Amino acid sequence: QVQLVESGGGLVQPGGSLRLSCAASGSISSSYAMGWYRQAPGKQRELVAVITRDLSTNYADSVKGRFTISRDNAKNTVYLQMNSLNPEDTAVYYCVSDVTYRHNGPYAYWGQGTQVTVSS
Repeated sequence: QVQLVESGGGLVQPGGSLRLSCAASGSISSSYAMGWYRQAPGKQRELVAVITRDLSTNYADSVKGRFTISRDNAKNTVYLQMNSLNPEDTAVYYCVSDVTYRHNGPYAYWGQGTQVTVSS
């Protein structure tokens, strides 16, 4: 079992930046792969970025070059640095984890979600 607690969402203007954090507690093996999904109103859930414990990463095409995922294994925490935000990035962002990396999911463990709103 893993508990995931996100923080860092909020309101930001277009072109701005936000940093999301997700702290995992519980089974270390169940957080081998950690990442972020997002879901906007009326849209399908999208896998945004994933990072493994050995720091391999994967990004959705829509965020490549703007978002950076990182993790601190000592703290079992994953971060998502989001730059050059635009209104299309508005969504609820969910932290996920699992015992293995899955390119297109699904992931077993989910956080409660944090709202990111990009608006002027």
